Amino acid sequence: MTDSGTGETGKPRRRRRSREETEADLLAAARTLLARDGVLAGVNLREIATEAGVNHGQIYQYYGTRQALLRAAAADLVERQSGNRDDHWEQPFTERRLAMFQHRLDEPELVKLEALLALDGDEDFSPLPRLAQTLQSLERDKADGSLPRDADGVAAHVMTSAAQMGYAIFRESYARDTGIPLEELDARASHAFTRMLAGLTAQPPQEAPDA
Repeated sequence: MTDSGTGETGKPRRRRRSREETEADLLAAARTLLARDGVLAGVNLREIATEAGVNHGQIYQYYGTRQALLRAAAADLVERQSGNRDDHWEQPFTERRLAMFQHRLDEPELVKLEALLALDGDEDFSPLPRLAQTLQSLERDKADGSLPRDADGVAAHVMTSAAQMGYAIFRESYARDTGIPLEELDARASHAFTRMLAGLTAQPPQEAPDA
């Protein structure tokens, strides 16, 4: 934070931040604490305010509720991670789903945060960001044969998303219960997920013409 002169005590005065800068600092602080403590440890709003160097009351002024701040933090994480993946939407259905499966494995804390928001009954939380773009990609998938023309693209997207999220949340517990090393289990789960996708993308058999 830059200084703008000194006060009567001789201490440097902090430059007044804009609302946009303060919100960015709060989201950065939330990301830092989530990464440090994990989402299940709970998010202390006073700690976030201290980390961001802002007044505790500004959290409520800008976000209103704890849920809203967490929702904004989750959306901020998604946007930061998707910023360099603009070609994602141009890939065929299977490639997109496999990429998202790997993304979920790489960002387990984000997955847990999204799950907590859903379990907390946050009606403003959206588990399907960029849905309009997704729907366009699903229509293209059916047009180019990446999905069968009669496929329920929305259901395929929702169910594969649920499989990704569920595995990412429970993978460590699955590894512990099965005794399979986590890295090996991830590879085997990825293989199983690929076979699931093959079933969704398989074209229905052609009926024999009437004699």
